[in-house]
Amino acid sequence: MRLITLITALVFCSPALAGPSDVVRTYPAQKISAGTYVIHGPQGVPSKANQSFMNNPAWVVTQDGVVVIDPGSSVQAGRMVVAQIRKTTGKPVTHVFDTHVHGDHWLGNQAILEAWPKATLVAHPDMIKLARNGADAFWIKLMSDMTGGYTDGTRAVIPTVEAADGQEFRIGGKTFRIHSSTDAHSRTDLMIEMVEDQILFTGDNVLNHQVMNLRDGTFKGVMKATDRALGLNAKRYVPGHGKTGDRRFVEDQKAYFGILMSEVRRMYGEGKSDYEMKPVIADKLKAYQDWAEWDANLGQQISLAVLEVEQE
Repeated sequence: MRLITLITALVFCSPALAGPSDVVRTYPAQKISAGTYVIHGPQGVPSKANQSFMNNPAWVVTQDGVVVIDPGSSVQAGRMVVAQIRKTTGKPVTHVFDTHVHGDHWLGNQAILEAWPKATLVAHPDMIKLARNGADAFWIKLMSDMTGGYTDGTRAVIPTVEAADGQEFRIGGKTFRIHSSTDAHSRTDLMIEMVEDQILFTGDNVLNHQVMNLRDGTFKGVMKATDRALGLNAKRYVPGHGKTGDRRFVEDQKAYFGILMSEVRRMYGEGKSDYEMKPVIADKLKAYQDWAEWDANLGQQISLAVLEVEQE
């Protein structure tokens, strides 16, 4: 009888025990305005060292509850975010916005629904479609592979509510306005403007001093999204990776891409190949060489930019 009771307890407790470790190490939340908090994850790719946590989960405490933006990369990361939310308020999470399909931003949904099962999950319609068509399994496996199995136990909890460009969600006295695109960082991107507080959550369309991985997107789309972000003239910009700040780091990204694309076009016109372009462009961009992921992504960006220029 005791054995049956133990087995039953393990079955019903399994969500709380999922994975080789229950929760990633704690990262503090920074209050960036009244009722708005961000956990700034370390910059880099998912790894054993960072336990898969390397994005910027954020939340807004409204009159009625909490709105979360990008709860993290795994159930383990999501549980850390849940614990940090509970340190700031006793209100429940009512809504989650997932900014795009890359799993480091949304696989923490599972932990949110463990804690608040009635929360509404919102995303770009193409993100929802891709996740339902196999991107969920791809990202779960990738996170596990890159962290040596640390994220095992994570399940894909896919958003069900679609967000359209220009749509406004009125939640607890706050207005969350959607700025979406189909050709930027991942082709499934939302930027979320908190209108009253003049805060823009950019997702990975804008990063703070990090060389962007653009394998799933387009330079044209990201540059357009960067201009759109600047045009909103927000007081605070919360990037997908890197520290929250004012418009200056958004302007830095615009300048970086402006130099890279103009040099690729010039040298492509001269008949140069991507490997011939790299040392020249690296020198032109030397002011940015301390940015995160410089070594990993600069060459890739040049190769992708050549392909994009060929299609112009």
